[in-house]
Amino acid sequence: MDLSNLKPAEGSVKNNKRLGRGQGSGRGATSTRGNKGAKSRSGYSSKVGFEGGQMPIYRRMPKFGFKNINRVEYVGINLDVLQKLADSKNIKIIDLDVLLQNGIVSKKDKVKILGRGELKATLEVKAHAFSKTAQKAIESNGGTAIKL
Repeated sequence: MDLSNLKPAEGSVKNNKRLGRGQGSGRGATSTRGNKGAKSRSGYSSKVGFEGGQMPIYRRMPKFGFKNINRVEYVGINLDVLQKLADSKNIKIIDLDVLLQNGIVSKKDKVKILGRGELKATLEVKAHAFSKTAQKAIESNGGTAIKL
């Protein structure tokens, strides 16, 4: 084998359709675009959501409600999760770093401690927010709830 007899693999190279090269080509006249209408013209591009003049679905559907741009999203963590963490890892101080290392929250998450479950351990918990029941449960066991 040398440079004089190199060629691509069988079936890998196809010739493009030669559109609009006269009647004899079989693809002259309308050049496979059909007759008339916007799609047959040059420079045509359809609008996103265009349904051929029918009222598009994004206009048929009713709109209601609003998005509060000041809303703060918290990741809720219940007391039973904290108890399980304290039992398995023998931890006394639970903060964002501990939760991050154990895969419970992500780096930029804001954490709210919620009151589901039972807490027996005495813990120092640091989080962005606490529910009243969670704060009461942590402090009744001799622990502290510190807001960040």
